[in-house]
Amino acid sequence: MRFGCMLATLGTILAVSTPALSQSLEEMAGQMILVGFQGDSFNAAGVVAAREDIAAGRAGGVMFLRNNVASLAAVREMNRRFAAAADGLPPLIAIDQEGGLVERLTEAVGFAETPSAEDVANGQSPEAAEALYARMATGLKDAGFNLNFGPVVDLDLNPENPVIRRFGRSYSADPEVVVSYAEAFVAAHRDAGVLTALKHFPGHGSSDADSHEGFTDVSDSWQEIELEPYRQMIGDGMVDLVMSAHIYHDQYDGLSNGENLPASLSPIWIGQVLRSGLGYDGVVVSDDMEMGAIREHFSLAESVTRAVWAGADILLFSNTADARTTLAAEVQAILIAEAGANPEFRRRIEQSYQRIVALKATI
Repeated sequence: MRFGCMLATLGTILAVSTPALSQSLEEMAGQMILVGFQGDSFNAAGVVAAREDIAAGRAGGVMFLRNNVASLAAVREMNRRFAAAADGLPPLIAIDQEGGLVERLTEAVGFAETPSAEDVANGQSPEAAEALYARMATGLKDAGFNLNFGPVVDLDLNPENPVIRRFGRSYSADPEVVVSYAEAFVAAHRDAGVLTALKHFPGHGSSDADSHEGFTDVSDSWQEIELEPYRQMIGDGMVDLVMSAHIYHDQYDGLSNGENLPASLSPIWIGQVLRSGLGYDGVVVSDDMEMGAIREHFSLAESVTRAVWAGADILLFSNTADARTTLAAEVQAILIAEAGANPEFRRRIEQSYQRIVALKATI
C-alpha cells in the first residue's frame, strides 16, 4: 500500500470488540458529544467548565474556534489539561484547519499558514501537497490537537456557491483530482497522529445557499458524482470520520414523511446511502448542530434525537448560538432520556460508542 499507516477497518475492530458493554449509559452518551467553549486560557471559566465536562464524562471532546486562540503557548496548555482530564478514553481535541480562509491557527500566533485547497491544487502536485500538509499536521499535533475537520471533498460545481467556491475550499470539480489531494491531506495527518474528517457529506459544492445561514435545498443542483470522493476514499481505506452536512434533497426525504430533514438528520442519507450504499461503517460526526439550517427548524431535543436515529455517532456543537457551560450536560440528558424511553435508541448509542472506542484506539 502507498500509505503505511492505514487504519484497520472499523468493521473488523467492532467484530472483535467485547459483546457486552460495561460502560454506563451516561458514559456512552457523553462520548457522543463534542462541544465548543468560551475562553482562551487554561483558567478561563469556560475552559475550566469544558475540562470538567470531559472529566465527568459529559463530553467526549472539545472543538476550538479562532476566539479560543490567544497564543500557541496558551493553546498547548489548554490542550494538555483537556487531555489530562479524561479518565479512560482520550478526548477528541478538534479544530477546523483546512488552509486558506478557514484556519483557526494563523501567522498572528506564529502558526505557519497553508494555502486554500483551490490554490494547492492549482499550484502543487499531490506529492508536494502532502509535504505541505505534513507541516500543518505536525504543527497541530505539537499544539495538542488530535482531530482536524478536513479535508473538504466537495466538488467545485457551482461558480456561485457561497460557502465552498467563494472561499476556495474545493480542490476541483473533478472527483479524481479531489481524491488525489484529499488523500494527501489524510496521509500527512495520519503520519503525524492526527485524525481527519471528510466533509461535507453528501456534497455541498453544488449548492446555491450556505447551511450556516439557513435551510439549504440542493434538490435541483446536487449530482450523484458528488458521492465519488467518498466512494473512492472509503474503498482506499482513507477515511477516519465523515462529517454530514445540513443540506436537503427532496428525493432523499422519504423516511421523514415530508418533514424536510437535512442530510445530517436523514436516515436515508446516512443509513442507506453512506453506510449501506457506500459501505462505510466508521464514525459519522455532524456538522455544527447550531448552524441556521438546524437551529431555525428544530429544537435542541429534536435535532439531537433525529441525528442519532439517522446514524450520527458524534454530535458537534460549536456552543456559539447561545453560549453556556451547561450545553454538554443538556445534550447528554436528552440522549439519556430518549434511551430510557426507547431500548432501540439505547442500542443506537451503544453502536456509536463502539465506533468511537475503535476510532479513539487509533489516536
